[in-house]
Amino acid sequence: MDRRDFLAAAAAPVLLSFAPPALARGQGGGTPVALVTADLEAKIVVVDLRTGRVLRHLATQAWPRSIEQVADGVALVAHTEIGALSLAYAATNAIETVTGQFGEPRYTAARRDGRLAYVTDSARNEIVVVDVPRLRAIFRTPVGGPARHLGIDRSGRRLWVALGTKAREIAVLALDDPARPKLIGTIKPPFLAHDIGFTPGGRRVWVTSGDRGRIAIYAAATGRVVRTLAADAPPQHVTFLDDRAFVTSGDDASLRLHALDGRLLRSAPVPVGSYNVQQGWGRILTPSLDKGTLCVVTAGGVPIEQLSIARSSHDACFVMSR
Repeated sequence: MDRRDFLAAAAAPVLLSFAPPALARGQGGGTPVALVTADLEAKIVVVDLRTGRVLRHLATQAWPRSIEQVADGVALVAHTEIGALSLAYAATNAIETVTGQFGEPRYTAARRDGRLAYVTDSARNEIVVVDVPRLRAIFRTPVGGPARHLGIDRSGRRLWVALGTKAREIAVLALDDPARPKLIGTIKPPFLAHDIGFTPGGRRVWVTSGDRGRIAIYAAATGRVVRTLAADAPPQHVTFLDDRAFVTSGDDASLRLHALDGRLLRSAPVPVGSYNVQQGWGRILTPSLDKGTLCVVTAGGVPIEQLSIARSSHDACFVMSR
């Protein structure tokens, strides 16, 4: 059976009967849900992660693309094609517009206190600081190129930004004043960079490639490469859960599970077009831009759920709904 046959056989939904106790109970009495963008249909699909069932649809502005949790039960949505940002509130199902002027907002990284979020604007070559409670942009930092994927360290002291989908440079920003990021330098990766992710401890930064099957692991403190790894077809995307790294290749329809030192532990098939990847509550999510599916994967790298969500789905995130 080849990969495509495997995926066709796996297309039937399977309920999340393997949910870990924390996920099955929820946290604080709430319901852990996935918010999944339906790019072509101007909506967000809300999926109950305890049962694998679609709960509801939230109408949005056109072209919801990336989505990222920025506070408890709150996600920021970038509408790249129309130059807009909005906030989705899982508890009330409300969608609110973020005030400000944006060119092509792309991706978001948020501080752990839920007050500030950092959004890349590739048309304006900027990082935009969003005050989450006040629903408005409050500061902009020029970064010298079309800012796209980004990563923030757990302590909230540094922000790394890939300057393009195939970036020749990565901008490094200091967050000593969190509301006013300062560009302090650039890094030239050993390939054209795509995605960026800090490991949970913050000591390492994984940079994936936009032009070849490689990953570079950096020392966060020095900005030097400590190891390079083989990967599947570019572009790859990365997220982390505990002491594991999860790397997707949408073109090769694969998800690789690595130890944090880079060792490959296993590889699993996912739907073709599964580019972006996020984690939460002991699960990994990867939506498919080509197939419009949402694939749910265990912490051990085993796909256990595949839901048909929309005609196309670019991104997904975890939040708690009450």
